[in-house]
Amino acid sequence: MNRMTTQLTPPTATGKRPGATTPPAAPRRARRGGPRGHRPWTPWLYLLPALAVLGGLLVYPVYQLGLISFLEYTQAQVSGGEPTSFKGFGNYTTLFADPQFWQVLLATVLFAAACVVTTLAVGCALAVLLTRVRALPRFVLMMAALGAWATPAITGSTVWVFLFDPDFGPVNKLLGLGDFSWTYGRYSAFALVLLEVVWCSFPFVMVTVYAGIKAIPSEVLEAAALDGASQWRIWRSVMAPVLRPILVVVTIQSIIWDFKVFTQIYVMTNGGGIAGQNLVLNVYAYQKAFASSQYSLGSAIGVVMLLILLAVTLVYLRLLRRQGEEL
Repeated sequence: MNRMTTQLTPPTATGKRPGATTPPAAPRRARRGGPRGHRPWTPWLYLLPALAVLGGLLVYPVYQLGLISFLEYTQAQVSGGEPTSFKGFGNYTTLFADPQFWQVLLATVLFAAACVVTTLAVGCALAVLLTRVRALPRFVLMMAALGAWATPAITGSTVWVFLFDPDFGPVNKLLGLGDFSWTYGRYSAFALVLLEVVWCSFPFVMVTVYAGIKAIPSEVLEAAALDGASQWRIWRSVMAPVLRPILVVVTIQSIIWDFKVFTQIYVMTNGGGIAGQNLVLNVYAYQKAFASSQYSLGSAIGVVMLLILLAVTLVYLRLLRRQGEEL
């Protein structure tokens, strides 16, 4: 009887039956510490070793580069014959007043643009080809491209100079050009360097775009083919819009790489060509700093290049962030 009375007792106004126990409340998480007692600065502890290495390898050299660009720093100051003096923006004024600087800057921009366009065209074409061939040819092409990508710049440049040598190179013999010198003329020398730059740069574009193409659903491509679209129309109307984020990233990455080309120009044109006709900004800065011992002017050119590439890098990071938000 008592058991029935206990079970039939109506709940009180608070919604609980008499004698019912209240379960203990769950412990609250600390707001400022986050889950499991983590602190906001905990991730920075893990990044601290990498930041220290980057600070020593990047921040300090950039600081020294900017500092020297504001000083009078030539061989006399290096040897201790004259004291170092502060020039302010005098080096930049001298640099911007030099017509050769603007000629070299224009040549650098045009050369980098030609390299980027050619690299993207070759890389994208071979990426599409990889999707059309069988496994064995695809493997051979992939290994050959990765071998070109892994070749050091100075080694590849030396090999290309030998291939196009007017006396012993096989290319002139195959084309019947006799003793034609590719490095004598300005445009032929730039074309030769462009071929070498594209040869060692297209594998990055090819592999990246190929991975993006494989991520496209096959049903979409099959539907476009069934509708009668040609291969060029499929690329322009189906693949390119889907691959746009990847194409933007590889384009900006190629701009950064090709704008600061040094080894290929220096090795293949013997330091910038006849009378400096094949100079780019990197080689021009090297000549000013080390060949002419005008270290302050060379540093000023380096700062200008740094600012240009920094602007391109900021655009690159912004596009990466936008791409991450879209994904």
